[in-house]
Amino acid sequence: MGRIKKKGTSGQAKNFITRTQAVRKLQISLPDFRRLCIFKGIYPREPRNKKKASKSSTHLTTFYYTKDIQYLLHEPLLAKFRDHKALAKKIARSLGRGEVGDAARLEKKGDPKLSLDHIIKERYPTFVDALRDLDDALSLLFLFANLPSTSNVSPKTIALCQRLCFEFEHYLITTNSLRKSFLSIKGIYYQATVQVQDILWLVPYKFVPRITGDVDFRIMATFVEFYTTLLGFVNFRLYTSIGLVYPPRFNGKSDEQGGELGAFTLEGRGIDEQEQNLGQASEHVNGDPGAKVVADLPNGDIQKQIAAIENLPDAEQDGQQDEEQLPEEDIHDAIDTFEATADDADVLPQPQASSNEAASLFAPFTFFLSRETPRQPLEFILRAFGCKRIGWDAVLGDGAFTNNENDPTITHQIVDRPLSASSPEEQATNASSDPSVSQVVRPGHRIPGRTYVQPQWVWDCINEVKLLRPDLYAPGATLPPHLSPWVKPTKGAYDPTVPLAEQEREGEAEEVEDSDQNGAREEESESDAEDGVPVITSKRPPLDAEIDHHGMDIAGSESDSDSTSSAASVASSFGGFEDPAASESETEIARNEHQLELEAEAAGATFSEARSITKANGAPVKGILKQSQGEEARKKAAKKRREEEEELERRKMMMGRKKRKLVEKMLYSNKSKDDEAEKLRAKRRRIEAGKS
Repeated sequence: MGRIKKKGTSGQAKNFITRTQAVRKLQISLPDFRRLCIFKGIYPREPRNKKKASKSSTHLTTFYYTKDIQYLLHEPLLAKFRDHKALAKKIARSLGRGEVGDAARLEKKGDPKLSLDHIIKERYPTFVDALRDLDDALSLLFLFANLPSTSNVSPKTIALCQRLCFEFEHYLITTNSLRKSFLSIKGIYYQATVQVQDILWLVPYKFVPRITGDVDFRIMATFVEFYTTLLGFVNFRLYTSIGLVYPPRFNGKSDEQGGELGAFTLEGRGIDEQEQNLGQASEHVNGDPGAKVVADLPNGDIQKQIAAIENLPDAEQDGQQDEEQLPEEDIHDAIDTFEATADDADVLPQPQASSNEAASLFAPFTFFLSRETPRQPLEFILRAFGCKRIGWDAVLGDGAFTNNENDPTITHQIVDRPLSASSPEEQATNASSDPSVSQVVRPGHRIPGRTYVQPQWVWDCINEVKLLRPDLYAPGATLPPHLSPWVKPTKGAYDPTVPLAEQEREGEAEEVEDSDQNGAREEESESDAEDGVPVITSKRPPLDAEIDHHGMDIAGSESDSDSTSSAASVASSFGGFEDPAASESETEIARNEHQLELEAEAAGATFSEARSITKANGAPVKGILKQSQGEEARKKAAKKRREEEEELERRKMMMGRKKRKLVEKMLYSNKSKDDEAEKLRAKRRRIEAGKS
């Protein structure tokens, strides 16, 4: 007879441990246990059978792997937590004795410092692993960088998050690693490709947030403490990989004046030469080192180049732009685009843009940001895509290329308010004024020779990796839809970038038009009935047989003549309107007959047939022919759908029960997607009809 196993020594009861048991085993407090689990990346687990895993009747229990808790027993941070607990007891004892000076001295000098360097090396053995886990880190650090300092969030934490985020943005600007961006309700999404790894993070908009009490900032502060250490390691590795000195030189005075990205100066291989060349080609304006005017690029050449690019068609503009901006050795390395070989073929994923295309998109332009535009995201995106000269008003902060809005080197101005045309006298004054003197341009006025666009133009250009038409994004214009660059078009789904005629199924437009006409007729008849006007409705039965009151098919029954005579009597008794045919002159009648004859001849019908149809139904020939063509198209579409459904039913009959259920589920999901796409197409159809 075998030995009887004791309950709770094997199986799930041995593999899992409750949170209370883990805290007792580690001999630390619950907050320290939470911090340790966050640092080490240990999370609660869900056992298959909670009754077997737990030794009590309570099911609302948090479980961990027993091996994970045993792994925490050898963590060096446990000693730091115990030293901190001992220090807290000493401080409490000193305060109880009234020794305030000793308590302050212990709190200042005796607090043990936590080092998470060894944890970073344990959790990320390779640099690629750290890059893959950088999405959440960047999102949280950018969030804390925009928070106000409160009792829960210290100013030191906010300053540290801001410094690390700006350092990472500088690396993306230097290497042109930014690829896509999207404006959403939550914030601005960015995607960068760093060493073949795609990193996606979210940056909130700049506004004054309302801090509520239902957010546990202690847990978030623990994650921030870990992520700041991680991003510091990543920034050091990224900077040293391209020959830059880390950390970059920080200018505290410029940061106090709102310099942000401009408060950091990069040093290293290749940076000094670029800054020296830029300094030789520029000069200071009004003694402001941030306001520079490029001397090597004459204003006339810039304007000619922009005019030549904007006047070309889209295809020629893309090709010429790539050939002009890329060096000769990089023209052959341009990324190819994959096109579908057939209409029903799958949509192939397109390769991403190269760093050369990103570095030369905004390189030949000089931008000026108006005061109402978001300066920080626009500056980051423009610099990441090659722009070296960005100016803005002095109230937006330090670090601008120029603060003079009348600078003649400015080629594009980003505004977010409607503009009004300035008078010739004002234009002449602006043109003849000294460009070295900063002038305030009245809001809503244009400067000749400058392209004015809304901020969305920048985001759409970088997502398409080409310069779009600026007239579509003019101030006050209705902007095109801003679509997510990560949503790929799928077959059968609604695509707002494709014309509506290419997405509609066969006969869909005719069905919608017919239903709209029927609805309009019903509304018109209801309105006439409400006004007291008698409405005459007649539903003509088929020509080959007519139905009597007894349900029998009788050819040429008397009910037809009776109904016709009664309708004629009602029409003759009603004299509220004047007959339009009686008021026409003979010339008008002749002209109408000639027009009908021409329409019938163009449609391929004889004049006698057209005239008989017109007299019988009282409708023009063109409308009748169009209506008959629409009915024929609807019949063909309905016949085609019916044949497809019959073929599908025959195939389902040959399947087994399991496969048939699977096919039915697929058909149901496809029908739901088609219905949703049809609703979106109908909405777009109504919008276009309203615009027309």
